[in-house]
Amino acid sequence: MIFIKQHKLIVFLTLVLFIVASANGIFAQGVEKDESLRKGETRATLDPNQFSNPELRKAYQIAKDIPWVLDSIYCYCMCRESPVFRHKSLLSCYVDNHAAM
Repeated sequence: MIFIKQHKLIVFLTLVLFIVASANGIFAQGVEKDESLRKGETRATLDPNQFSNPELRKAYQIAKDIPWVLDSIYCYCMCRESPVFRHKSLLSCYVDNHAAM
């Protein structure tokens, strides 16, 4: 039950981040990406189209669109500390189905 609440929180925070980023014009042509805070996730995110749930599809699309932002954010579902996941950042949750759980 706690894990489901954490998942919803991750999706919500990702959507808020997308809205803020869009409002600030981060997708404008010629914007430089600040790579200085990246935690080093290099794996590609999953294809958003493989999810039937529209909220999950949108969250995975955001991860695909702005990976440098999510890679600079600590993941509060504690998957970094987990011996199973060992994620580097919030972006790591989107390279597999972890964010969809």
